[in-house]
Amino acid sequence: MKRDMLIAGALWGLLTLVGEVWALTTEFNPPGYAAEARLVDDAFQTMMVLGVPVFALVIAFLGYAVVRFRDRGDPPEDGPPLREHRPLIVGWLGVTTGLTVLVIINPGIVGMLELRHEHPADLVVQVEGFRWAWRVHYPEYNLTTTELVLPVDQRVQFDVTATDVLHSFWIPAFRVKIDAVPGLVTRTYATPTITGSFAGDDQLRVQCAELCGLAHNLMRTPVRVVAQTEFDAWVAQQRAAAR
Repeated sequence: MKRDMLIAGALWGLLTLVGEVWALTTEFNPPGYAAEARLVDDAFQTMMVLGVPVFALVIAFLGYAVVRFRDRGDPPEDGPPLREHRPLIVGWLGVTTGLTVLVIINPGIVGMLELRHEHPADLVVQVEGFRWAWRVHYPEYNLTTTELVLPVDQRVQFDVTATDVLHSFWIPAFRVKIDAVPGLVTRTYATPTITGSFAGDDQLRVQCAELCGLAHNLMRTPVRVVAQTEFDAWVAQQRAAAR
């Protein structure tokens, strides 16, 4: 039995090493265009790094048991009784509980506080969802559009609501998402750090992430992140066209 444990443990170590190298060197997420995207991506990688040893342990011991103790026909007699291994049970419970508490604290609570911290925004954008589109309003400029245009390196406060059913405001490139609820204004923040547009990267879009009806999949609005001077020129152009 001790030999089996040593072999399974060695297999676990090997799988953990391979898994950690893979987790640390592989880019799982699309390019992020906001500071919040880095927070979310870092949290995802932390979860991967912490999860690899647990997953590898299960796979190593399960795989070894399948190969080593596979059925080879009817046994001539019952096998010896298996006694509980108290140190293994206590160790497994302690490690997994510790990892769970760690993840709840960071990136869980710490990450959420960073994402939702309500320090002053440079620009307020009101977003209204309805079946099956988004309406964007810039109260500072008294401007309403069907395209979301944002200046780079400016913290944006999104005030989100809906007019009919429950929707979900989601910009994949920013990694921000929040429910759009009829009769309620919800709030989230993003600080775009890279210029770009939906034409160049389809992750730059406002997408409904809540099943809301027949044309749910079509409920998306293009997003553009531009330099401040270009944003000012766009606002002036839109306001002139609205007169």
